[in-house]
Amino acid sequence: MTQGESTPMTANLSDEARALRLPRDFALIAAGLDLAMFVIGTAVMLMPGTEHSEQLRSAFARPDVWIMTLAGLAAPLTMAAVLAWSHGRNALERRGVANVALAQGARLRFGIVCALVVVLNYYVLGQLFPRFRFLFGSPGWLEFSPFLAIGLALLVQWIGRLVVLVLGLWLAARIALGRGHVATVGAQGDAAVEVAGAAPRRAGVTVFAAVFASLHLWSGLLITNSVAPSNDGVPKLLLTLVLPWLVAFAIAFWGAWLGTRPGLPLARPFRAVTASVSTFVLVQVSSFVIAAVGTFVATSNSMGRLHGLGSLVAFVAVVLVYIVLVVVIGAVVMRRFYRRDL
Repeated sequence: MTQGESTPMTANLSDEARALRLPRDFALIAAGLDLAMFVIGTAVMLMPGTEHSEQLRSAFARPDVWIMTLAGLAAPLTMAAVLAWSHGRNALERRGVANVALAQGARLRFGIVCALVVVLNYYVLGQLFPRFRFLFGSPGWLEFSPFLAIGLALLVQWIGRLVVLVLGLWLAARIALGRGHVATVGAQGDAAVEVAGAAPRRAGVTVFAAVFASLHLWSGLLITNSVAPSNDGVPKLLLTLVLPWLVAFAIAFWGAWLGTRPGLPLARPFRAVTASVSTFVLVQVSSFVIAAVGTFVATSNSMGRLHGLGSLVAFVAVVLVYIVLVVVIGAVVMRRFYRRDL
C-alpha cells in the first residue's frame, strides 16, 4: 500500500509474508539484544585498567568459568527468545495475519522497549542484587547455613531477573502490537497456518520444551553456584549442567508431543508456556516427595550408604524416575491445557 491512498487499509501479499516472519524477528531481536549486552559488558569488564580486570582475565582463562558463564547466558537468552516468539505468534493467531501486517514499525518499537529492558536487567538490577547477597551474607545467615545463604541470594536474583524479563517482553509486545498500531480488516482468526515453517503442534511442543529446559538449566545453575562452584571441573560441569539441559529439552518435547494430537489448529504458545511452568513445578515437587520417601525407607531398613554398584544402580533409578515424571506429567498437563483443541 502506497502513501496517499484514500482507500481502506488492506495488507498486500508482501506485507503478509513479512507479518508471518514477525515471531522469528521478535525472537532474534530479544536474543540479539541480550547477547550484545553480554558481549559489551564482558568486554568492558576485561578491559585493562578497569577494576578487578586482572582477576577477571585470569578467571576467564579457565574453561570451567566459560562453561558456567555461557550456561548462565543460555538460560535467560533462550527464555527471552521463546517468550518474544510467543508474543509474535500469539498476535498472528488472535488477530490474524492481515491485521498484523498493517502494524508498521512493530519491530522497531519492540526493539526499543527490549533494549530498555535489557539495560534495566544488566545495569540497574545488576547493581541492586549485590546488596541482597550482602544481606544474606551477614554473619547470622552464614552461621546458620552458608549454602542456604548463597542459594537464597541467587534465588532472589533469579526470580527478579525472570520477572523483569517476562513483564518487559509483555510491555514491548503490547507497545509494538497495541490496538493503536494494529488495524482491523476483515475477520480475525485466519492464522491457522504454518507460521515461518512452524506447524502448530510442533511450535507449541517446542515452546513447552524450551521453557522447561531453561528452567531446568536455571535451577541447575542455582545449585551449582551454591555448592562449591570453584571445585567443579570441565567434565563434571558438562555431565551435571550441560548434558541434563539437553536431556531435559528432549524428554520435555517427548512428553508434550504425547500430550497433543496431529492436526492441532493453533499453537497457542502461552498455553504451552503455562503448561511448561506447571509441569516443571509439579516435577520438582514430585521428585522431592519421592526422594524424601526413598530416604526414609532406606534409613528405616538400615540400608546405610550405598557403595560401588549399588550407588550406580541408585543413580540410574533416580534418572529414570525423573524422565518418567517429566514425560508423564508433561503429557497430562499439555493434554489438559489443549483439551479444547484436541
